[in-house]
Amino acid sequence: MPDQNAVPDRAILLDIFRRTTLINRSDERFRALLTQGKLAIVYYPVRGQEVLSAAMMAALRPDDYLITTYRGVGDQLAKGIPSKLLWAEFTGRATGTCKGKGGPMHITHPETGVMVTTGVVGSGLPIANGLAIASQNKGDGRVTVVSFGDGASNIGAFHEAMNMAQLWKLPVIFLCQNNKFGEHTAFADHTSVPSIVDRAAGYGMKGVKTDGNDPVAMYNTAKAAVDRARAGDGPTLIEAMTFRMLGHLFGADFSYVPKEMTAAGIADDPVPAFRRQLLEMQVAEAELAAIEAEVEAEIDEAVTFAMESPFPEVSELRLDVVAQEIAA
Repeated sequence: MPDQNAVPDRAILLDIFRRTTLINRSDERFRALLTQGKLAIVYYPVRGQEVLSAAMMAALRPDDYLITTYRGVGDQLAKGIPSKLLWAEFTGRATGTCKGKGGPMHITHPETGVMVTTGVVGSGLPIANGLAIASQNKGDGRVTVVSFGDGASNIGAFHEAMNMAQLWKLPVIFLCQNNKFGEHTAFADHTSVPSIVDRAAGYGMKGVKTDGNDPVAMYNTAKAAVDRARAGDGPTLIEAMTFRMLGHLFGADFSYVPKEMTAAGIADDPVPAFRRQLLEMQVAEAELAAIEAEVEAEIDEAVTFAMESPFPEVSELRLDVVAQEIAA
C-alpha cells in the first residue's frame, strides 16, 4: 500500500470536502426537522463519520457499486444519489428513489451504483460478492464496496464472504466503519481480537487499518484498495476507525458510552478539523464558504421538493412486489 500520508491533489481534497459537507449538513437538517416535529421517521445519525464515507466514495468511479447499511445516509450521499431523491425517499414520498416504499433503511439507486441498503446486520457482504462476481464475469472493470459496522464482523456472512472473495480474487472492498460500538455493545464486549483487520490474515486477504476520520489517510487507503481490485489483484478488508457522536438512532439513550470517550470524540470532530486543514493548505476561506453555501442551497431545495411531493397511492402496495402478479 502507498503512503497513507501522501497528500492528494487539491481537486480531490475539495471533492472530499464537498461530500463531507453534504453529509454533515444533511444529517444536521434531518435531526433539526425531527426535533421540530416536522418529520417523523426512524433516523440513524452519522455525525462523526462523515469524512470516512466522503473519502471512500471519492476514490470510486460513478459506475462502481455500493452496498451499505441502514446507517448509510453518508455513503448514499457521497456516492452521488441526488439529494432531492434521497430526501423524498426518507420522507416516504412517491418521488423518492424507491417511490417512497423503501424508506431510510432500504435506499436503492442503481443509476449512481447504490445497489442495496440493508437493514439486516452483515447481510450486505455476500450480496457484494454477487455483484463483484458479475463484474468479474463481464469484465466491466467495476469495483464493489460493501460498508458495514464492527458488529457485523461477527456475523457468519462476514466470514463466508471474506473466504469466497479471496478464493476467487473478487473486485470487492470490505469497508468496516469501526465506530467502537455494535449498536449498544462496546467493541471489546463483542470481539476478542484487538482489531477487525486482524481477521483478514485468516483468509490470506490484504487488510489495512486506517484513521477513517483523516481524509488523507482514508482516501489513500481507499484508492489503493480500489486500484488493487480493479487490476484483478483481489479484495481488501479496510478497518476505518471512527466515532459516532450520537446514539444508535435519533433520540436514543447514549449513556452507555463513557463520558470521556464522548468528550474525546467531540474534541477530535473530523469535520471542522478537515476544514482547518484545508485553510492551512492555503485554500481560501471564500472557496470553502462557497461550497458550504452551495450545499445548503441543495439541501433547501431537496427538503422543499420532498415535503411538497405526494405520498404513494394505495395501489402501489401491489406493485414492485413480484415480477408478475399472480392472481390468488
